[in-house]
Amino acid sequence: MTKQVEQLDRVIIRFAGDSGDGMQLTGDRFTQETAAFGNDLSTLPNFPAEIRAPAGTLPGVSSFQLHFADHDILTPGDAPDVLVAMNPAALKANLGDLPRGADLIVNTDEFTRRNLAKVGYAADPVEDGTLEEYRVHALPLTSMTVTALTGYEISKKDAERAKNMFALGLLSWLYHRPTEGTLAFLERKFAKKPEIMKANVAAFQAGWNYGETTEAFSVQYQVKPAEHAPGLYRNITGNVALAYGIVAAGQRSGLPVYLGSYPITPASDILHELSKHKRFGVRTFQAEDEIAAVGAALGASFGGSLGVTTTSGPGIALKSETIGLAVATELPLLVIDVQRSGPSTGMPTKTEQADLLQAMHGRNGEAPVPVIAPRSPSDCFDAALEAARIAVKYRTPVILLSDGYLANGSEPWKLPEVDTLPVIEPGFAAPGQEDFQPFARDPETLARPWAVPGTPGLEHRIGGLEKADGSGNISYDPANHDRMTRLRQAKVDGIAADIEPLAVDDPSGAARVLVLGWGGTFGAISAAVREVRAAGGLVAQAHLRHLNPFPANLEPVLRSYDRVVVPEINLGQLALLLRGRFLIDVISYNQVRGLPFKSEELAGVLRDVIDRD
Repeated sequence: MTKQVEQLDRVIIRFAGDSGDGMQLTGDRFTQETAAFGNDLSTLPNFPAEIRAPAGTLPGVSSFQLHFADHDILTPGDAPDVLVAMNPAALKANLGDLPRGADLIVNTDEFTRRNLAKVGYAADPVEDGTLEEYRVHALPLTSMTVTALTGYEISKKDAERAKNMFALGLLSWLYHRPTEGTLAFLERKFAKKPEIMKANVAAFQAGWNYGETTEAFSVQYQVKPAEHAPGLYRNITGNVALAYGIVAAGQRSGLPVYLGSYPITPASDILHELSKHKRFGVRTFQAEDEIAAVGAALGASFGGSLGVTTTSGPGIALKSETIGLAVATELPLLVIDVQRSGPSTGMPTKTEQADLLQAMHGRNGEAPVPVIAPRSPSDCFDAALEAARIAVKYRTPVILLSDGYLANGSEPWKLPEVDTLPVIEPGFAAPGQEDFQPFARDPETLARPWAVPGTPGLEHRIGGLEKADGSGNISYDPANHDRMTRLRQAKVDGIAADIEPLAVDDPSGAARVLVLGWGGTFGAISAAVREVRAAGGLVAQAHLRHLNPFPANLEPVLRSYDRVVVPEINLGQLALLLRGRFLIDVISYNQVRGLPFKSEELAGVLRDVIDRD
C-alpha cells in the first residue's frame, strides 16, 4: 500500500504507560535512532520513584517525551503532538497536556472495566466522546503483539510484555526512523535469552509492518536531519556527560580520579558510568552511607588524587560537615549535587533547583565554597571540567549543581578534540623543603601548597581545628582566626577574576528587560526569549554558570536594565542572593512542580514585564 509522506519540521512524542510497560526503554530507543538519523533533539523522561509502582494507577504512570526537529531546538517541548497511552492511567495522567487535534494512540486492550475504575473513569473515554477533540487511533496493541508472537516458545506474559516493542515499531514506521540500531540493541540485551530476543525483534517488526499495511494510518511523516557543525556527535545524558567530564579532568590533570559515592536518585548513574572507566585511572567506591562516601573522597584528595563525591540534596545535608572540613584543610574536592524535589525525601525522580542556598550556606562557620551549574545535558561535561580546574587550582571544594532534568534528559553532543580541553596543573609542593609551611599561600590564587603525604620534607598536619597562618600549627588566637577566615573568603572571591565575564544576548541593544537564569532553566528561557523576539518584543538574556563567586561584571549588567526577571524552579533563591548582594529588586518567577518550565509560560511572563508602564 502506497502511503502519503508529509514533511514536518518538528515533532513532540510522548510515550506513556504503566511503570512496568517499558516506556523509558521505548523512548530511549526512539531517541537513539533519532540521534543517529541526525535530528536535533531534547528529551524528558518522567517516572515514579518506586521500582514497581502500583499497576494501573496514576502514581504508577511512567512517560518519556521526545522533541526532535530539522533545526536547532532547546527544550523537550511544552506539549506532545502525539501521545501513546498504554492504559487508562496513562491517558488520564497525560491527556491534560495534549492540545486539541493532536494524535492519540490508545492501547484498547487495557481499557477494561477494572482498569478504568482504578483511575476514576465511569465509562470508556475511547467510546463516550471524551476524546472527540483528538485524532484517536484505538488499537489493541497487546493482543496484536500476542498474535504476532504465536509460535514463539515464550509465555503469554512475556509476549504481552513485548507490546512496547510493537508500539516502537509502529512509531518508527510512522516517523521514518532507522531500525538497525534497535535490532542490534535487542540482540545484545537478550543475548542470553534467545527466545525472548527473537520475540522482541518479531514484535518490533510486526509493529513496523502493521503501519506499512494498515488503513488506520494513511500518512507517514518525515523530519529531515538538522544542520550541525561538522564533527563527530553522539546522544548524551547529563549524568553521562558529567562522568565523562570527570574522566577528562583526571586525564588533563594527570591525577587519578577517586569517586566516593552512595547511590541516590537521580545521581546514581554517574557512579555506574565512572565504574566502567578503570582504564583511565578512575577508582570508584560505593560506600555504606553518604558520610563515608565524602570522607573517602576527601581522604583521596589528601593523598594526591582528584577526589569526587556524587549525591542529591539529602546527601549534601549529610556531607556538609566533611565539606566544611575540606574548606578548613583547603583541599580540592569535587562535590556533585544532582538536585531533586524536596524537602527530605520529597519527590526523588522529579527535578528542582532548591539546593542553591544549601550549597552557598549549608555549613557551620564561615565556609565559602565555589558553586557552578551546567545549563544543558551536554554542558555537564564542560561544567565538570571547570569545577575540577577551580578545585585543583584554588585548593577548595567546589559544588556542582546539576538537576534531575539535566541528569536524565539527553541531546546531541559534539565530541571535543582532547587537545582543546584545558590543562589542569596540580602544582604539587616540591619535595625536600626546609621548614615547610603548609599554609603559606600562592600570592596570586591564595591557595596553600598541596603536599602529598609521605613526601620527604613535606610532613605536616591538617584537620578541622583552626591552623596558624603559614605554619599550620593549631591556633586559638582570635586575630589569627579572623585572618584565616578572611583569607579563605578572599581566595574564593578572587576566583571571579579567573572566570569569563557574564555574556549578555541583546541583539538590538535596545532591550530594557533582562531575563537572568541559572542551571537547567536555560533551554526553556532561551525558547521563551526566541518566541518573544519573533513577535517583535525586546528582551535581553543572560545565564549564570558561576554562582559563587558571581562573575565580576554581574552588577553592572543588572544595573543596565530597567527590569530583571529571574525564573527559578524554587521559591526565589538566586533572587534572594541578588537582592542581598546588589540591592536590586529583581522580579522572581517561580514554580516547584517537579517539572521544567514550559517555554510558552515563560514567554507570557516576559511579555507581561515588557508591557509594564
